[in-house]
Order: sequence, then C-alpha cells, then structure tokens
Amino acid sequence: MHDVQKERDLRNIQIDRVGVRGVSYPVILLDKDNRTQNTIASISMSVMLPREFRGTHMSRFIETLEEFRGRVSPANLDIFTKRLCEKLNSSESHVKFEFPYYFRKKAPVSGIESFSKCDVNLEAVHEDGKKFDMIIGLSLNVQTLCPCSKEISQFGAHNQRALVSLKVRCSGLVWFEELIDMIESAASSPLFTLLKREDEKFVTELAYQNPRFVEDVVRELALRLDDEGRILWYKINVTSSESIHNHDAFAEIERDKR
Repeated sequence: MHDVQKERDLRNIQIDRVGVRGVSYPVILLDKDNRTQNTIASISMSVMLPREFRGTHMSRFIETLEEFRGRVSPANLDIFTKRLCEKLNSSESHVKFEFPYYFRKKAPVSGIESFSKCDVNLEAVHEDGKKFDMIIGLSLNVQTLCPCSKEISQFGAHNQRALVSLKVRCSGLVWFEELIDMIESAASSPLFTLLKREDEKFVTELAYQNPRFVEDVVRELALRLDDEGRILWYKINVTSSESIHNHDAFAEIERDKR
C-alpha cells in the first residue's frame, strides 16, 4: 500500500513535536520494598518531524511500548527514548509518563499499615542519539500548621493540607520512597490513610510541635535536597489549601547544583 506519511512535504517547516498523548497503559515499576509494582500510566510520546516529511507513523509509538512490555522505570527511559528515535527515524524524542505510585505506611503509634499514594511523572528527552535528560516529578500531600496562628491564638492553631510538588534531576538511582521521606520530614506532619485514636492524637500534637509556613516547608526540603549528592537540580512548589482563608498560599524554589 502507498505510504502517505513518507510523502515529501514542500512547505519547508519542521515540526518540533508530533506524536500521541493520553495513552492509558499498564506499566511495571521498580519498587524499593517489593521489587516491582503494577500501575496504570497516562503516556505522552512525541518526536521531532523534519521539514521534508509529511507525517510520522503513529502506530510505531505503541509498538515501542509493546517492545518494552510495560516495564518502564527511570533506569531504562534512556533506552526507551533512544528506541523511539530509531523506530521513527527522528533525531529527537520526548516522553512523559504520569501514574499513581502506592507505598505501605505504618500509623505512628498503633503500627497499623495501610496504602498511601503519591502522583509521579517521568519526563525524558533524547537528542541526536547521545544527549539524554530526565526529570522525576513527585506530588505528595502533607500537613502544615501555621506558626503565626499558634503564636497569637489562646487555643490551638489553624492547620491544613498542603501539596508538595517536587521535580529533580539525578546522577544515580533515587527511589521514590527517598523523595517521599524528604518531603514528609520537611512538613509539620505526614498524612496517613488509616489512623486509630492514639495515632490521631500523636499526629495532631506532632503538627502542633512543628509549625510550618509554606516558606518553612520549601526551605526545609531544599536543605535536604542540597545535602543529597545524587540530586543535581530541583524545583519545589508547596501550595497550602488554607483552612481560614479563601485562597491558597504557595512558595517555590528552583536550584541547579551543578
């Protein structure tokens, strides 16, 4: 059959990215505690299309996914993006995987375990068969308690959930669980799926003893990332869904350690 995509295009315009997005696909991830974990990812894949080609072969994106049989991790995205370039005859490829990641967590006093979840995304670019860049993104909810409210109030202090969104470039393997621990240690308190009364008392008092503005959380996390030699670059955003204000509060830091 005639291959329309291979027809020569005369408009002389390169397309920076052409591909597929919103591909829902099962993937198998590396898991620090259980070796592997199954989840469902929303995937975007694209390549640079040279000016002389009319179109790309969309089916080849899915074929490449099939070659990897859903086994995707930060450790093999370099190979995956390079394979996309080869299969689609392009000098540049881009991919993004977004998925929920689940981890077991013990309640602080009772020790009862339950699943907790964070949202992870992996973004990678491969250029000219040599240059590779990957960003690991992770979003996690924590608790913050307002230092100002604690200082001026006769009883208690307002507290709320805050969303910490972290992106990092790394020189070696960094487990999602390691990033989760850094984030939670920077907050007033972690969040838990299952708490008994003794756990709830502990978490409430822990937050009260560790009041944090969004500015405090973003700085505390930056200190932890600065101390980790495998982290080369990071971007942190902390957004607090304020419980006594009709707006959010946020703080952000971006730093290149190279």
